[in-house]
Amino acid sequence: MKSVKIYTIIGILFVLVTGSLAHYLYTWSGHNYLMGLFAPVNESIWEHMKLLFFPMLLYSLIMICRCKNLCPCICSSLYFGIILGTLFIPTAFYAYTTVLGKSIFLLDIGIFILSVILAFWSSYRLTLSCKLDAYTSILRIVICLLFVCFLVFTTHPPDSPLFQDPAVSDACGAAVRTLHQCPAPSLF
Repeated sequence: MKSVKIYTIIGILFVLVTGSLAHYLYTWSGHNYLMGLFAPVNESIWEHMKLLFFPMLLYSLIMICRCKNLCPCICSSLYFGIILGTLFIPTAFYAYTTVLGKSIFLLDIGIFILSVILAFWSSYRLTLSCKLDAYTSILRIVICLLFVCFLVFTTHPPDSPLFQDPAVSDACGAAVRTLHQCPAPSLF
């Protein structure tokens, strides 16, 4: 189990670094359409959930390949961790902004860090206990649904505060900026 602990610590660092870099990936890529499917295209809470989801999904696939024989329950545990961490981001954001009445940049960063730690800590604990093994298929389906939702809602966001980009002015004519709206057109 020591190797699982080491992979978990490396995973936390991997997701913190890649998630932080992913925040700028869409801009750095010149607003590339494909990049925008996996990296935030605006400052909405929904798009920021990608900062945990995709890097942790990638690392989880690596971790599953490396540790599946040693820990047969690792799939369900990592799936649960991805879901928990991803959903913790909007929950914590809306909880503190409701109380404080405003968004604070350092708290947003803290939420991301806490969500990554929470996701991997819960995955590690559940890997040791195998409590979710019977739910592996359901958790895998939820991961697939989230994956599809990220792809679809990046290009066609619902009219909901979760998808609104606070950085886009009303002069743009929309509350959200998707891959196809102003101010930055895609290259694809």
